[in-house]
Amino acid sequence: MHIQLSSASASSTLAASRNKVLRNTYWLLALSLLPTLAGALIGVQVNFSFMRASPIVSSLVMMAAIYGLMFAVEKNRDNSAGVGLMLALTFVMGLLLGPLLQTALSLRNGGQLISLAAAGTSAAFFALAAIATVSKRDFSFLNKFLTVGAVVLMVAVVANIFLQLPALHLTLCVGFILFSSAVILFQIKQVIDGGETSYVSATLTLYVSLYNIFSSLLQLLMAFGGERD
Repeated sequence: MHIQLSSASASSTLAASRNKVLRNTYWLLALSLLPTLAGALIGVQVNFSFMRASPIVSSLVMMAAIYGLMFAVEKNRDNSAGVGLMLALTFVMGLLLGPLLQTALSLRNGGQLISLAAAGTSAAFFALAAIATVSKRDFSFLNKFLTVGAVVLMVAVVANIFLQLPALHLTLCVGFILFSSAVILFQIKQVIDGGETSYVSATLTLYVSLYNIFSSLLQLLMAFGGERD
C-alpha cells in the first residue's frame, strides 16, 4: 500500500512538473509576440535599401546575428537571462520582418494578406497543439525526419541566396511551412511527455516555427494573391 501511494505521488509530481513547463512555455510564447510586434512596427518605418544593395552580404550577416542570438538563448535555457535574451531575439526577428511587411503593404490588399497569414498561422498552431495534447501517439519518429529536413532546408536557403530562383524560393516557403508544422507537433509532445524540461528552449523552438510559418505563408499569399496597382 505504501509503495502504491509513493508511486502515485511520484506520478502526480511528474505530471505537475510537465504541466508547469508547458504552461510557462505558452506564457513566454505569448509574451514574445509583444517585442515582435514592436520590432515589426519599427521595421516597416526603416529604410532597408542597404539590404537591397547587397542582398547576399545582408542575408549572411542577418543569419549570423539570428543564429548567434539563438545560441545565446540555448546557453541560458535554464536561467532568467534566457528569458531576456529570448525577448531580445524576438524584437530583432520582428524588426527583420520590416522588408517583407513593406513589400506586402505596397500591394492594394497587403493588409488583408498580412491578417490572413497571421490568422492562418494561429489556426495552424492551435490545431497542432490540440493534436499533440490529446494524441497518445509517440511522435519521436519525427526526430530523424526533422534532422534531415533541417539540413536540406538550410542548404537550399544558402544556395538560393546566390541563385535567386523564384521557383525555388516558393518551394522553400512550402517546405518551411510543412517542416515548421512538424516541429511544433514534435516539440509540444516532447514537453508533454517530459522529453523537454526547459520552457525557454521549448519557447525558442515554437517561436521560430511560428515565425517561419507566418513569413512563408505571407510570401505565398503575396505571390499568388497579391493585387498590384
